[in-house]
Amino acid sequence: MKNMNKTIIENTKKFVKQKLENAEAGHDYWHILRVLKLSKKIAEKEGGDLFVIRLGALLHDIADAKFHNGDESIGPRIARDFLQKQQIAEEVIEHIVKIIENISYKNSLEGQKFTSLELQIIQDADRLDAIGAIGIARAFVYGGYKNNLIYNPNLKPNLNLDKETYKKSDTTTINHFYEKLLKLKDIMNTPTGKLLAEERHRFMLEFLEQFYREWEI
Repeated sequence: MKNMNKTIIENTKKFVKQKLENAEAGHDYWHILRVLKLSKKIAEKEGGDLFVIRLGALLHDIADAKFHNGDESIGPRIARDFLQKQQIAEEVIEHIVKIIENISYKNSLEGQKFTSLELQIIQDADRLDAIGAIGIARAFVYGGYKNNLIYNPNLKPNLNLDKETYKKSDTTTINHFYEKLLKLKDIMNTPTGKLLAEERHRFMLEFLEQFYREWEI
């Protein structure tokens, strides 16, 4: 069983790497590997089914809706089809599909419909990769991909976005810090996630202070 699970994990890595070969740099295979590593680090302290955690982390962004015209059904469908070919038990497949369906920040804005320790761990890992130095880099990569402004002091952040408004928002990259990134520390699920988020959150605040100093020169 252990060797079989190892083979499935390796098959999944190859599948995800191939699917994300041309992905936007903030949501590419390197992002997946960072989330996988962070998920395992959190699971060391929090527990959880490591097989589900590894598969969920690897497949969580297999078809991010924002790169597929907002269609949230594609990722879960691709994941289910792949996992069925790996002959994984249906209850495990269903768990992983639910993780993919519920992991995103935008879905948490309308109340999460499913939860499990495994989802909480992967969600924390995904959110950790959205903050700190890497989170800053990813924010500006995505802002460039969307051709968003870096900053406009006349455009104020919307601090009360619902899911639909968030999906349609073409905010500045600096506003994105206030509309999402700076909120993530306080919605981490696990004690380990909360602890890891502290330093990354502080670094973003320091970055913003330096950014405004340079902007005002």
